[in-house]
Amino acid sequence: MVAEADLHLHGDNHNHNNHSHGHNDEDSSSRALIFTYGTLKRGFSNHPLLQDLIRTGDASFVGTYRTALTYPLVTGPYRVPFLLNIPGSGHHVRGELYSVSTRGLDRMDELEGTTRAHYERLPIKLIPVATIDDDDDDGKEEENDGGGGDVASRGITCAEAYYAHGNYAGELWKKNEKRGLVCYGEKEARGYVKRKDRPQHLTFLDHIRSFISSPSH
Repeated sequence: MVAEADLHLHGDNHNHNNHSHGHNDEDSSSRALIFTYGTLKRGFSNHPLLQDLIRTGDASFVGTYRTALTYPLVTGPYRVPFLLNIPGSGHHVRGELYSVSTRGLDRMDELEGTTRAHYERLPIKLIPVATIDDDDDDGKEEENDGGGGDVASRGITCAEAYYAHGNYAGELWKKNEKRGLVCYGEKEARGYVKRKDRPQHLTFLDHIRSFISSPSH
């Protein structure tokens, strides 16, 4: 997710209040729950955006979650991660859940290029990882049971995630030979190239089209 753009944080971070509530008095009921599965997670290249939002009270960490249904999680050009809106395929994807204000959501939408057909912010159902048995999701190949399994008793959380745009998601799944990841970790991120270090004469969608049309190794 979220790796399509490199962070260009505002230069006034040193003025931000370090308290988690910062200066955002927005009612918690109007905040969105956003599931991050890629470079917005802690330890990855775009996480400074969330750190910035946390400092201003525009975001807070909720916990570690996984998808209730199975979804394909793949990498594309420059090891950019993409969650594909194809429930029933792939794995139960692990990631981090954040509560985000309207202002924070605007910044995340900009990063993800939602108005430029890069990613789509759509609903997703999640389960807290703490409620999952140790042997339930150990990273091994999972049986595809339609993606649901017995999740009713585990407590479903309704959130949103940034999926690869539907204009290219199906082709990206085929390009990855319909093999998905459980989690975007250090190994999967190896070789990731920040946007500023990519060829600047090509757009994000140009990179996608080039990746999809390139010969498979």
